Amino acid sequence: MFDIATLSIRGDLKSLLINNPTRIVLLWAQLDYATLILQSALNSGVLGPSFTWILSADIELSSFDPQWYPNLIGMFTVEAVVGNVINAPINTTLLNDAYDTWQMYEPESFPGSASVDYSALFAFDATWTLIQALVQLCSSVSTNNSSSCILFTNDTFCFDKTFLNTNNLLNIINSNTFLGVSGPIQFSAGTTNRVNGTYFILKNVQSASNGTQYVPVMSWSNSQNWALYTSTSVILWPGNTVTPPNGIAATSGVVFRIAIIESEPFTMVTPITDSSGNITTTYTGYMPDLINYLQANMSFIPQIILVPSNSTYDSLVYAVVNGMYDMVVADLTVTSTRREIVDFSASIFDNSMRIIIREAPNINIDWLSFLKPFSRSLWLTILGTVIYASILIFLIERPYNEALQDRSLISAGAMSAWYSMAKIMEGEPDFDVRTAAGRLLAVGIYILSLILVEVYTANLASVLTIQKSQTVVLGIDDIKSGKIPFNRIGITVGSAMEDYYLQEVSSGSRNFYPLASTSDIYDKLLSGVIDVAIDDIGPLEYVTSHIYCNLTLVGADFDPSAYSIVYKKDWIYAQELDVNLLSLREHGILDTLRTKWFEGGGCLLIDDSGTAMTVESLAGLFLIFAGISILSLLLFVWLKRSVIKDYFKSRKHQKTSVITPNTSNEEHIQQNVADQVEYL
Repeated sequence: MFDIATLSIRGDLKSLLINNPTRIVLLWAQLDYATLILQSALNSGVLGPSFTWILSADIELSSFDPQWYPNLIGMFTVEAVVGNVINAPINTTLLNDAYDTWQMYEPESFPGSASVDYSALFAFDATWTLIQALVQLCSSVSTNNSSSCILFTNDTFCFDKTFLNTNNLLNIINSNTFLGVSGPIQFSAGTTNRVNGTYFILKNVQSASNGTQYVPVMSWSNSQNWALYTSTSVILWPGNTVTPPNGIAATSGVVFRIAIIESEPFTMVTPITDSSGNITTTYTGYMPDLINYLQANMSFIPQIILVPSNSTYDSLVYAVVNGMYDMVVADLTVTSTRREIVDFSASIFDNSMRIIIREAPNINIDWLSFLKPFSRSLWLTILGTVIYASILIFLIERPYNEALQDRSLISAGAMSAWYSMAKIMEGEPDFDVRTAAGRLLAVGIYILSLILVEVYTANLASVLTIQKSQTVVLGIDDIKSGKIPFNRIGITVGSAMEDYYLQEVSSGSRNFYPLASTSDIYDKLLSGVIDVAIDDIGPLEYVTSHIYCNLTLVGADFDPSAYSIVYKKDWIYAQELDVNLLSLREHGILDTLRTKWFEGGGCLLIDDSGTAMTVESLAGLFLIFAGISILSLLLFVWLKRSVIKDYFKSRKHQKTSVITPNTSNEEHIQQNVADQVEYL
């Protein structure tokens, strides 16, 4: 990754680390290279507080600009040390002898015992181990030539030479045990590491009065796992906190490229002009509110990108695959085809599909629609039955029933007809039958009326329901059965509705009318280009209740699904996003957003799947009632015609008569007429 020829990082260090699921970076490099790599990380913003870096050696912290010191806090170095650093035993006698020898033969290079690098002590122990093993090897060889114990092959190239007594030498090394200047020395066959005497110390970059410094915080040895260096040691993590990070990718401080698409009420775009004439664009709706909630909980930095309105939803999915966006927050449905190339979050909106059509035209008034439950022959039969029953009532009851006596034939016949009609309509006549034959006839009329009324009620409900349902289609089954020409059905291209139509309706045939966007649905419906369209229930419910009152939804919803946030496969922030989305749902935030953006509206919502009837459906019945009421009023006037005539004559006489002292008789006549009119 780091090119030592160009002394630079190959590729984009930030993208490499940001897109990695871990936030722990191990840097094993020479000090001069490590300094360059750290500076590159600081410039890219991938050190503290988002990442925990672990180095193999101490880097001079003063080589960095003081502005970077807060980002360096929480960095660690793991360094191999000698035993006495962590209070383990070492061979101080051998160490002092080595220092004395060094000062004796090469005093100019001796830095002082406190400044000798630990690597020099490790090298001394390795050399001393080899010397001791060679001494033992040569002493065990029974020959007069002492150099024969250290013979090599005769290859001219030095790296091809092989030590002849390798196995014997290694056996001696593995069997030797001694206390060296760095700690106990012991090796074992099958491993290159020391069996014992390995020690590490963990240093932590912490703030100090003069900047930053390395502070030992933990130690490790073969006999003891990682432990605090001292009982008072405190570890500072990136961000200058004592709370350790979980080591996995977190969204805090990460910039996300979030694609949105205009679709009411999910995302609505509003340009605002300020007093200076500057135009700014604001985003409102379900999706912008959801992004704000997620940002507040996850602390990421949103970079909102409004895609062109003519973009298809499938194109948004492929844009995520190609790395154009980190996520898409829109009314985008989860489908099996899309899930093959991208991943989806937990549901952000419960969805299904619905059919939208133009508002059905006014129903033509059928004045006699209330008569349709019975055929003409049945109505004539009922009329004949009423007349027949009236004649029987007249013949049977008149001699014995006081209500029919002392009346003319016409009056008594009318009363008998009224009795039959009232009974057959389950009403209450003005009199009761008195004879046994009359009662038996009344029972027959009652049985007949009971059946007729029930049958009429059921058939009337059926007739009026059918009359009310004179729309283009009643549901998805009508579309599947071909009730409407397929080229009159609008489907948005590149949407989940297209997938559904091809799979469930047309068997893969693209015989529908293609629409570019959701807004295209409403334009084509209102202009008569298409008769029906299929779309998601959310935007359709909104526009039919808030904007297009002359469009309506028909049938029940179908193909339940969900809207979800789209991101690429194996996205490292997927779990954190899902956890926060589930939290929003559990706390009712998603329900609150749905209520905020979908309820209300200026249109009167009418559910076409209901059974409510309109006035036009029973207009004829009300017209007949109006006619009967007028006839009743005319009959009343006719029966009181003499009284009314006398009243108007008296009023006319009053206006034309001359007032005389003796008018008491005339006033009395006028008062009587007025009293009669008032009685009426």
